[in-house]
Amino acid sequence: MSLLVFGSVAFDDVRTPSGSRERVLGGSATYFAWSSATLVATDLVAIVGRDFPDGFLRELRDRGIGLSGLVRAAAQDTFYWKGSYGEDLNVARTDAVHLNVLATWKPQVPAELRAAPFVFLANDSPQNQLHALDQIARPRLVLCDTRDLWIQQDRPGLQEVLRRTDGVALNDAEARQLTGERNLLRAARRLHELGSRIAIIKKGEHGAFLSAEGRGYALPAYPIEDVVDPTGAGDSFAGGFMGHLALVGSTSWFQLKQAMLAGTITASFCVEDFSLGRMKMLTRDAFDARYDEFRAYLSP
Repeated sequence: MSLLVFGSVAFDDVRTPSGSRERVLGGSATYFAWSSATLVATDLVAIVGRDFPDGFLRELRDRGIGLSGLVRAAAQDTFYWKGSYGEDLNVARTDAVHLNVLATWKPQVPAELRAAPFVFLANDSPQNQLHALDQIARPRLVLCDTRDLWIQQDRPGLQEVLRRTDGVALNDAEARQLTGERNLLRAARRLHELGSRIAIIKKGEHGAFLSAEGRGYALPAYPIEDVVDPTGAGDSFAGGFMGHLALVGSTSWFQLKQAMLAGTITASFCVEDFSLGRMKMLTRDAFDARYDEFRAYLSP
């Protein structure tokens, strides 16, 4: 089954203890779609600016990502993020943000994509997420993401997104900020009360926690010896998670747990290099090999 993602396609400047890169391809929709396309046909709805290289578009298209919903603005530049990490790679510091095209963008969904059964609302303003959701016919599953900025600036809008979607995937700091709960079990329960049937709390190198159907499931991260750049890991996790569900066409408890494994694997490739450096080697064979290895690693 097909999968649709809304979010950003961006230029990133990133510095980590392993080095730095400038104006590399980034953005929430980019990482998500690159990961999910490993498993299932994926279309993205996003906007780029006049300065976005044709070479980047070719990379996305060659990956098999549908670009009919990607708009190029003629008079503005592409969204830009500059960030850095210290020794604690679980904490990203935002050093600069230029919204550029995102400052006025309202997502428009091509008619041929409005019947997508699986939809992910990647990080964007709650108002844009709601605007996108209004254009989708009758999706089987919609998950969303958010970040600290929207929790601070538009909590009512975000709570409306939570009420209108099936679930949310966010990191532990965002979960605590949104719910006011320090304990992640209580935070997950509060997310359910806010409307999220499925709550996924990502914990970086410490794995992820799933809460749904009155049950919980904790999964460690795939062990990586040299983490180079964690930028996009959460979006890559979400791409693997949703990609698996769209592939099997089921949201049963068993498949939600299998989707957690899939997301863990796609995220593990992401952190091994800057931007899409390692992700470009994320083939289905490479995914399957690491997936099977991780399953064996988890077995008693």
